[in-house]
Amino acid sequence: MTSNCPVTFDVNYLRDQVRSTYEQVARDPAGNYHFHRGADYAHRFLGYDADELATLPELSTARFAGVGNPLAIGPIESGATVLDHACGAGMDLLLAARRVGATGRVIGIDMTPGMLECAAEAARRAGLADIAEFHQGFYEELPVEDASVDVVISNGVLNLSPEKHRVLSEVFRVLKPGGRLYLADVVVQQELTRETRNNPDLWAACIAGALVEPELEAIASEVGFVDGHVTRRFNCFYDTTAEAKVAKHLFIQGVNFFARKDV
Repeated sequence: MTSNCPVTFDVNYLRDQVRSTYEQVARDPAGNYHFHRGADYAHRFLGYDADELATLPELSTARFAGVGNPLAIGPIESGATVLDHACGAGMDLLLAARRVGATGRVIGIDMTPGMLECAAEAARRAGLADIAEFHQGFYEELPVEDASVDVVISNGVLNLSPEKHRVLSEVFRVLKPGGRLYLADVVVQQELTRETRNNPDLWAACIAGALVEPELEAIASEVGFVDGHVTRRFNCFYDTTAEAKVAKHLFIQGVNFFARKDV
């Protein structure tokens, strides 16, 4: 068992806790959680364009709980195939769909039925259902063909799995040669305590599974990615109850991270 795995509960239990949390967000996005949500948070904390967000269905934006801004990492070309890796209610996916246009394709994968329902309905309301498809699945076992995707976007997902090599290996598998990973995730500057690692609520809040920052680039390299590097940082937990539970010297934050699959 690696250092970033919880030590007192198993992977299936963790998965159930995470699914339960985000099912609750799907039903009640205005509820009391350890993390920020919504379009205003995305604009003020993460740099999303407020006018662009205003064109999306609130069904999607109100349930957004990302930790960074993967669409700011690099271009998404017209006609591209984009996979949103644990798409939630689909805010990033819909923004990507606008970029790929009618000749492109966007694929949303999520393990939470309630979020998938919201994402599919939001795509319909936004007039993007013809180029969007959705599948229930786990990020450790993506239901997508090998070498079929131009860009994978991911926002606050890697930290939710204790099997991080496996998650990034799956992303690498589905990308075409030359494909890019635009990943936003949570990092810390020092190893978290055993108590924090064992807290399932903090796993679901995107904190307890956070990598120490150098580990993110190292794992990406180990599974085959090149050019892995952090492009931007975000104070995404400012004034949350999750931040209050973690020591200040850990400097927990969201980051944008770029990597690519070599040709």
